[in-house]
Amino acid sequence: MPSLKDVQNKISGVKKTQQITKAMNMVATSRLRGAQVSMENFRPYAAKFTEVLGSLAEKSGDEASPLLVPREEVKKIHVVLCTSDRGLCGGFNVNLIHKAQAFVEERAGDGVEISFSNFGKKGRDWSRKNGQTIVDEYIGVVGTTFGFNVAATAGRKMVEGYLDEAYDEVYVIYSEFFSVGKQVPTLKQLIPIPPLEKTLSDATGDNTEDEEGGYLAEHICEPSAQDLLGELLPRSVHVTLFSALLETSTSEHAARMAAMDNATQACNDMIENLTLAYNKARQASITAELMDIVGGAEALRG
Repeated sequence: MPSLKDVQNKISGVKKTQQITKAMNMVATSRLRGAQVSMENFRPYAAKFTEVLGSLAEKSGDEASPLLVPREEVKKIHVVLCTSDRGLCGGFNVNLIHKAQAFVEERAGDGVEISFSNFGKKGRDWSRKNGQTIVDEYIGVVGTTFGFNVAATAGRKMVEGYLDEAYDEVYVIYSEFFSVGKQVPTLKQLIPIPPLEKTLSDATGDNTEDEEGGYLAEHICEPSAQDLLGELLPRSVHVTLFSALLETSTSEHAARMAAMDNATQACNDMIENLTLAYNKARQASITAELMDIVGGAEALRG
């Protein structure tokens, strides 16, 4: 049985850890509110942007832009992996990395080259450890306050890479936020831009098409739909990437808040068990002292 001093030291150490987990839980809760507001405010814009873009694409035809046309042969795939810079957020990063690992195992082979752009240290470290080709890395973005320019800069490089035939396909792996207790690793195709009707249905969660398959909204274009589409299609990549970063940032804070809450509860359980062990050790010590006293008294009396 451990000594009283050892148990006291353990209880003191667990209480200090509990203070840290409580503080981290409060910080994550505060940051979650701000990140969730930004994400929810951007979702209607992304859905409406996709609706307008779909209407323009319907008028212009599928051949209006090379960003809409899939390559006949896919040999170069680029993946944008969004993770966090820090740990202590449960299985958040592990789930995203497993999603990336499964995609690499599925698509690699037959001369297919896969490269990565990493948002976050955890994804970058995994890419380095596994010998993946890293084209770009963005550290200190996810989990902080960032602007649209971050996604625009990264998205511009990917559009240029696709047009220059450096990539045949571009995907983004991020964590989609559903609730504080549910964040789902998601794989989405960025380039070539998938059918906009399907993208809109996924973004809004309902069917926005009429029985004939056309969009309900009618847009008057000035200048022509083709000219507008040439400007808006690259921005569609930026919007999708920015939305993925917002979702990932919100999911990180939610995962860390839940993880720290579980850690705090685990500290409470450990303190209860250690307190019980301390009381048992103290009781055993008192009993041993009483036995010594009684034994000494009996020896003197004899």
